[in-house]
Amino acid sequence: MKTNLYSSIIEKISSDKFSSIFILVDENTEQFCLKLFIKKTGIKSFNKIIIDSGEENKNIDTCVSIWDQLNSFKADRKSLLINLGGGVLTDIGGFAASTYLRGIKFINIPTTLLGMVDAAHGGKTGIDFKLLKNQIGVFNDPLEVLLDNDYLKTLSKEEFINGYAEVVKHSLLTDKPDLTFNSLVKLDLFNDSEYIINSYSLVKNEIVKSDKYESSIRKVLNLGHTIGHAVESYSHISDKIIDLKHGQAIVIGIINELYISHKKFNFPLRDVVSVKEHLKKYFTLIPLKENDMENIYDLMVYDKKNEGSKINFVLLKEIGKPVIDQIVDKELFKESFVFYNE
Repeated sequence: MKTNLYSSIIEKISSDKFSSIFILVDENTEQFCLKLFIKKTGIKSFNKIIIDSGEENKNIDTCVSIWDQLNSFKADRKSLLINLGGGVLTDIGGFAASTYLRGIKFINIPTTLLGMVDAAHGGKTGIDFKLLKNQIGVFNDPLEVLLDNDYLKTLSKEEFINGYAEVVKHSLLTDKPDLTFNSLVKLDLFNDSEYIINSYSLVKNEIVKSDKYESSIRKVLNLGHTIGHAVESYSHISDKIIDLKHGQAIVIGIINELYISHKKFNFPLRDVVSVKEHLKKYFTLIPLKENDMENIYDLMVYDKKNEGSKINFVLLKEIGKPVIDQIVDKELFKESFVFYNE
């Protein structure tokens, strides 16, 4: 048992620093992860708050439910909220904690690959608004982020793989030879998961340290997300395509934005094809039609990186050399989908 991982959290929850402790779970982490957390920490006194899982529940109504339950348990400013779950749960739990009584402390314990390599880090908290991704939120760092890959054993293969899109994204952004995409593809996602989590979460954390509030370099972490978030939102409001998980949508965004990088900056086409073929080993690429492209394009105007009416992209000159605030015309946007659909 990895008790050393938990020493800091055990010290916090055993002290008299907090007046009360709350653990936020969804129906999945309540069933599969909560007992493991209790066993590893020895925590005895806490209140449990349960929310429904899924992106469709990452909204203000779920926040109200969390606030209501905190109120019913008489939480105060010295209370602690422990977020035990995937990216949706740590996003909404962090936001609920950051706004309740103008802010209570929280800890993130991600239980998915997506949460461990990306969502639980960086201090971004938030909710979706009218099915638009992360429209409402605040920057606020958790007291701690604990990475324990034992929780990954509770996931289905599909849910495990969902986080791999963010790993690939990080491998395209870093210029460290042992972590670039060409090194990543030599690893086994399942057998090397602990190394992958620790190494690629550091890629994000190092970027965030230099630009916490996303005014410049942190924007590179949105590679694949300008199109990807629009695709994800579209999948939830349209009956033309299936509902997509975050990773599935970001895969589409990565492939398209790498192709756009090829056309604008001569990013090597062989690398675009290599990334696409690698991602196809893990994700099914759904076909997208002309009408789908039009609706996805219209949704991109809500992207948080935009300035005025300009839709800003993150593109690559080469692996490890991203460029921010790039404008892409609609024709090139649509051309990228032709490549994606091939």
